[in-house]
Amino acid sequence: MIRIGIIGCGYWGINYVRVFSELPDVTVACVCDTSEDRLRIMHRKFPYVFPTKLLEELLADEQVDAVVVATEASTHYSITKACLLHNKHVLVEKPLTTSIEEGEELVKLAEEKKIKLMVGHTFLYNPAIRKIKEYLSDDDVGSIYYLEATRTHLGLIRKDVNAIWDLAPHDISIFSFLLEAQPFWVSAVSGGFLNNGRPDVGFITLGYPHNILGHIHVSWINSNKVREISVVGSKKRIVFDDLNSMERVRIFEKGAAITGEADSFGEFQLQLRDGDIISPRIDTSEPLKNQCNHFISCLSNGRHPLTDGTNGLNVVRVMEAVNASLKQRGAPVEISRAFVEVSRVPVEISN
Repeated sequence: MIRIGIIGCGYWGINYVRVFSELPDVTVACVCDTSEDRLRIMHRKFPYVFPTKLLEELLADEQVDAVVVATEASTHYSITKACLLHNKHVLVEKPLTTSIEEGEELVKLAEEKKIKLMVGHTFLYNPAIRKIKEYLSDDDVGSIYYLEATRTHLGLIRKDVNAIWDLAPHDISIFSFLLEAQPFWVSAVSGGFLNNGRPDVGFITLGYPHNILGHIHVSWINSNKVREISVVGSKKRIVFDDLNSMERVRIFEKGAAITGEADSFGEFQLQLRDGDIISPRIDTSEPLKNQCNHFISCLSNGRHPLTDGTNGLNVVRVMEAVNASLKQRGAPVEISRAFVEVSRVPVEISN
């Protein structure tokens, strides 16, 4: 039996308690939050879970094997470090930290203590994203030209990070997962229209190997809620729409590619493909539950997490380059080469 502690009783904290409570051989032993109201709400929903306002009390419990850190991003470093120092395995919500130095310290600490450190990049456990990965692995799309992501909504404005740090890590992690590569450079611009000193809209362009481009649009102030990713290739275009419960993935068998030799005028023949639109069957399992299952499996069987600390650190490296580009009004910034190779080993997810 694995005993879990949950730190942070907001939206994600409550969901983590629900999901872990449904898993076999797992017990949610304790929840921690500084808010009396949140602890009261949590106790009403889950009366069997011990509530505490003191992080030290949770960490002192030697029977707690692992913790979930579901607090504000600015607190991830200090709380995760305290958990690791108390020999607790950690699943921390994205982003891992808000600086490269802090992320590197946590990854090194987890390695030294031989403790599992996993980051909650939940979309990598989404069956729809994994279906797209299958098509890309089979070279079904042809040569990939670019990826495009739009993540917009109105409201849910964070107090500790801006819209780019809040939303873009999702798509950066997805792009790297699908391409099995990290970006070389980034260019980013933003706008702060709510006058709170933090950007509430951002546009990010990323350069990947083989001249593949990535583009991300994030916003807190767009009344049209969108959660969409497109992969455009020479043979097909694949679209993921997270808000379309009926057709989360659609494959457009349409594309354009240059073929043949140049004629006497130095022109190449353009081949256009026009075919069907396919909506493949997608597994209906819950991404958060898949992620939690994977975390427990890693603890039980010694498996290496798909979204381990280094995976989360790679995303933080990109985000720091985004910050640097923002300060230079969109000038391209090269990203630190201190990446590790993205894992190509498939990770099973279960219902």
